[in-house]
Amino acid sequence: MKQDNKVKVLFVCMGNICRSPTADAVFRHRVRAVGLEKQIYVDSAGTHAYHIDEPPDRRTQKAALKRGYNMQELRARTVELNDFEEFHYILAMDKNNLAILQDRCPQQYSHKLDLLMRYSSQWDKYQEIADPYYGGSHGFEMVLDLVEDANQGLLRHIVEGFAEKCDQ
Repeated sequence: MKQDNKVKVLFVCMGNICRSPTADAVFRHRVRAVGLEKQIYVDSAGTHAYHIDEPPDRRTQKAALKRGYNMQELRARTVELNDFEEFHYILAMDKNNLAILQDRCPQQYSHKLDLLMRYSSQWDKYQEIADPYYGGSHGFEMVLDLVEDANQGLLRHIVEGFAEKCDQ
């Protein structure tokens, strides 16, 4: 991955079956829509190994499909040590998973860690994306609402970075 000069984004939640694959699918969709799939690589992972190689939760997939996001190909994996070196953005869905990442991350890569909601226009109201796993369908819709907004801000941030490089 390192040699391809892509901007690499990793979305992280606990089990990698609800929030982070949602962020992954939505961001891939947006990246494709603006024709940047050759410049931006997207992935997701979990801090816990509860669901390795499983597809996203069926409720997550159902909510995403209603909005046109397909995540059938995604499979859960855990964050690996080399992810901290390889990815430029490692974005947690909540403060608990961010803390886990901070504990595991080699110091020289800690600047890559943040909350996805940092890029949201709703940062003042929502700083985290709550886990919908034990709730009803509204939680999955709320995850999509927050992810769509934050991903729009993230993509704008990355594109502005491309423009700055071109101006130099």
